[in-house]
Amino acid sequence: MNENIDKIIKFSREVLSEKIKINSKSLVNELEETVRFHEWRYYTLNEPILSDTEYDFLFKALEAAEANHPEWRSGHSPTQRVGLEITENAKQIDHLQPMLSLANSYNEKDLIDFDLQIKKLLKLDVSEKLEYSVEPKYDGGGISLVYEDNQLVRAVTRGDGSRGEEITNNVKSMKSVPLYADFAKLGIKIIELRGEALISTANFSKINKLREENGQVLFANARNAATGGLRTKDPKETETRKMDAFIYSISYAADEGGNSKLDDFKSHFESIDEIGRLGVKVPSEARKLCKGIDEVVKFCAKWQNDRNLFPYEIDGMVIKLDNKNWQDRIGFTAHHPRWAIAYKFQAKQGATRLIDVEYQIGKIGSITPVGKLEPVALAGVTISSVSLHNEEFIESRDLKLGDMVVVERAGDVIPYIVKALDDVRTGKEIPIKFPTNCPSCNSELVKLETEAAWRCINPDCPAQNLQKLIFFASKDAMDIDGFGKSIMEKFFELGWVKSYPDIYRLTEEQISGLEGFGARSAEKLIAAIEASKANPIQRFLHALSIHHVGKKVAKLLAEEIDHALELANWTKEHFEGIKDIGPVVAQNVISYLGDESNIAMIKEMEYLGVNLTATAKDKRAVVTNTDHHLSGKTILFTGTLHQMGRKEAQEKAESLGAKNLGAVSSNLNILVVGDNAGSKLKKAKELGTVEVLTEQEFLDLL
Repeated sequence: MNENIDKIIKFSREVLSEKIKINSKSLVNELEETVRFHEWRYYTLNEPILSDTEYDFLFKALEAAEANHPEWRSGHSPTQRVGLEITENAKQIDHLQPMLSLANSYNEKDLIDFDLQIKKLLKLDVSEKLEYSVEPKYDGGGISLVYEDNQLVRAVTRGDGSRGEEITNNVKSMKSVPLYADFAKLGIKIIELRGEALISTANFSKINKLREENGQVLFANARNAATGGLRTKDPKETETRKMDAFIYSISYAADEGGNSKLDDFKSHFESIDEIGRLGVKVPSEARKLCKGIDEVVKFCAKWQNDRNLFPYEIDGMVIKLDNKNWQDRIGFTAHHPRWAIAYKFQAKQGATRLIDVEYQIGKIGSITPVGKLEPVALAGVTISSVSLHNEEFIESRDLKLGDMVVVERAGDVIPYIVKALDDVRTGKEIPIKFPTNCPSCNSELVKLETEAAWRCINPDCPAQNLQKLIFFASKDAMDIDGFGKSIMEKFFELGWVKSYPDIYRLTEEQISGLEGFGARSAEKLIAAIEASKANPIQRFLHALSIHHVGKKVAKLLAEEIDHALELANWTKEHFEGIKDIGPVVAQNVISYLGDESNIAMIKEMEYLGVNLTATAKDKRAVVTNTDHHLSGKTILFTGTLHQMGRKEAQEKAESLGAKNLGAVSSNLNILVVGDNAGSKLKKAKELGTVEVLTEQEFLDLL
């Protein structure tokens, strides 16, 4: 079986790379088997090996070959049916109308061709601007809902498009699905609605966090969590996943006499508005009635760029000819309606092979494994490397060299491995052996009981020291403008910078003589180094890379001292007397400052002009007016402020007793908005509990 799977995967890749042309009956049969295999992986197992884009390419290749040679098409070709097999041992229910798939598009040209084809079918002039309803293509589980006499009587999964699994009790546990809706007001006795069940990205994060705390296996993605929630045997489990259902079409509607009521709806867009008014949850955001295909193209492009702002996972947009009479005239193919098309966003998830593991050393000696992948395109970016985090991560996912792995871009930014596809293994995969010694200095690695990472604790480890120096100069630490990673690596290689004080010994003459530098660039870098000397000590403490001393802890410590070296005389009890500082941080700082070489290094930097004395920016803001409107309130600034910088505004708010937050949540009291406030303003309005102030209104409070 494994050999057959490997053969299918190899054939898939060859078709995708166009190394094979489908020009014979035997190749059509092989492609048919390949597409069927990938459909089974996607629809039945929810474990795709290919990205959506790659699968669609194979499906279109099969369609094209069968169109050129109809005699090669078998009666059970995936192009001749709507869906896949239904999971066994489940009650099967017929849909009142088949749940068809959609044809796909990927670019502006595809959408224009779709528009032209519709005009051709309707015998309209090519200049005619047709109205299209555009809505989000949710990435969840397809469902149909049947209401009779205004009551929800049946809920069914998409299944094979003709029949699906009954999930009525599970759907009834979903609070977004009304158990009653007054369809009688529209003269309707029985109605079948089509929609998508899914989990918001916010709820998905909460669910996985809770599962992690309880020692449960994490869900790979929101789609799998949603489809699993639909089919679970326990409706209470469905309820815990806080699922939503969005209805996007009416497939069947009849009156008391069995007469169709679909003709009462002249417009698709209006029909969805109509049932929305009855309490059915329908798409609202990212939904628009567009005049002409040019407007459709612009709207789709906007949401491809803004998809991360959407509260649910969407993998594209759905475009439907709005006029229902024209929909009826155009009709359907065996596979999809001719009057609708899906505009697919670039892939976020795909499968590729793990070919190697490299090990990186961090600034505190942590060893991070990095997986090297066969390049895979996800959401417009080619991914060839991915963090494997630590040894426990590798073990939990049972990763081996040579594995086919599912890779996803979290938030369309950070790639990570969801899982290995162990059922496609050939037996040639190699276990990943984590190193026992540092790849840089060969020192024996250690793992503390409280940590997941192996660490090199050699203070003279070259790779570790380089990472410390890179961080010291970074924006998050001493913020030395222009002193980036590549420059630090060059200076380290030359032996110019081996320790923090070495940074402050650099000269213009020294730098300007280096290839790639001139007098002006050397002057600017030295000026930035000089400026960093005046930083508040909270930055300095953070820049030292003391384990667990991040920005917050550094700020808390800086508020309590007048000079950085005072901390060398503190006891463990002194540290733990500060709120939010525990025994681990206390011991790490004590150990660091108990090392005479570190004390000497800090004194050397002070001698070179680096500030170690507390400034006003280090000290905790003193609240003098506890009756002020901002006192005791949480506040967040968003958008562009014109009369002061955001940092200054935050400091003024703190001085009046407010606490700055980093995101909109139920804990937020006040949102101050500048220009282009974006999604934070929208979310605050949705909460309904947040006081929204303009920049001027905030200034009036000062």
